[in-house]
Amino acid sequence: MTADPTTSSATSATTGDVTLLRPVATGPALREQWQRRYAVALLVIDALLLLTAITAAALLRWGAPAASIAIHGVDYYGIAAIFAGLWLGVLAGSHAYDTRRLGLGSEEFRRVSDAAIRVTALVAFVTFVGKLPLSRGFVAMALPMGLALTLVGRYAARRVLHRLRRRERCVHRVLVVGTPAAATQLAKGLSRSPFAGYHVAATWSPSSRDVMLSERGGGRLADVLARTQADTVAVASTGFSSAALRDLAWQIEGTGVDLLVSPALTDVAGPRVLIRPVDGLPLLQVEEPTLDGPKRWLKSVIDRTLAAILLVISAPLLVAVAIAIRATSPGPALFRQQRSGKNGAPFRIFKFRTMRPGADAHFGTLVAANAGNAGGMFVKDQADSRITPLGRRLRRYSIDELPQLLNVLRGDMSLVGPRPLPESVEQDGSDVRRRLLVPPGMTGLWQVSGRSDLSWEESVRLDLYYVENWSPAFDLM
Repeated sequence: MTADPTTSSATSATTGDVTLLRPVATGPALREQWQRRYAVALLVIDALLLLTAITAAALLRWGAPAASIAIHGVDYYGIAAIFAGLWLGVLAGSHAYDTRRLGLGSEEFRRVSDAAIRVTALVAFVTFVGKLPLSRGFVAMALPMGLALTLVGRYAARRVLHRLRRRERCVHRVLVVGTPAAATQLAKGLSRSPFAGYHVAATWSPSSRDVMLSERGGGRLADVLARTQADTVAVASTGFSSAALRDLAWQIEGTGVDLLVSPALTDVAGPRVLIRPVDGLPLLQVEEPTLDGPKRWLKSVIDRTLAAILLVISAPLLVAVAIAIRATSPGPALFRQQRSGKNGAPFRIFKFRTMRPGADAHFGTLVAANAGNAGGMFVKDQADSRITPLGRRLRRYSIDELPQLLNVLRGDMSLVGPRPLPESVEQDGSDVRRRLLVPPGMTGLWQVSGRSDLSWEESVRLDLYYVENWSPAFDLM
């Protein structure tokens, strides 16, 4: 079996039917060490931020003499410590420190938010039942500040974790098991998401004799794990019988090695998947994507509200950029173009002009010229002579996209969604047209995953993933 092309920079060595893609020297013990350290670090960060928020709320409510105010002999700074301790306990009870849910996806942030709601309900209940004269103004400030700081702290810790994972630290070393084609495909998928922390250590395509347990209770998998020092086994279930999967699970019991099973179902996020056990058979129930309804209405309200606020805040910058564009090149400050919106409805998009007037007339030629490039039609040629010097700087920091806040305010676009494509771009095929089931966005999953470095197929896949799995928490991420 050949090495996965996504890990071509690593040393490849083949031993029997086990293909080593990366030289590794770690195992379950080391994984548990960094997971424990990360969870403890989160606990310390949460405690400090919660104390900061609660103390700040007390100072804002009463000022410096707050320490002289007491309830049943406990001053408000003592109450702050009790409050923070209670909050940390609720976070732990909500599995906010569960290492399986840390570092990726929206589940971590959802659990932190759920803990804040539970703390609010608990404080209200205790205050009412115990008839404690706790200031409602203090609570009203402490709870939102604590939630906001905790979410910011979790996001900052996640960014540090992702930076470490780019350097192949704090990662899971994975042994991919499956048929040669299925194992290669799964290895590619794991390598596409370095932030998930799953670094492929080796791939293994076992025979049926290797998978099944022997009479002495041993299996070939133990030998492979010892040689690769993997702490996680990822099984491409295609071509595996239920008995083979069961025996693989039995072989790693007690070793501390995690088991992942990749079903044939792809590009469906966790919140849409429910497991329904029927007679010992785990069935995956896939919920329909949320394309309309109350959540969509709420998203529209949030989009327009934030767009109005951002327009007011950025007004001085917008005026300054418009003046600079008019002063440095002939033509209007704004660029307008017909784009495809929700359900294919056309709308006129607004951007700051970054090219010479009339440069968009050559868009079709540019698409054809870059058809074979990695970015395809999304390519942004750094040497494109149509771009003005000021326009190059505006593109570098995405300032040219700010006028699209007007499109969001009008309801043509959303803050987060698929990329709005020009009407002239061919959008045949059910997969591409499905992007049009939701409003396009100023930013989206493909923009934060590689921008013009992605192929056309990968860009469409990310847009479709967003359409199928969007949620308010996903938008926030």
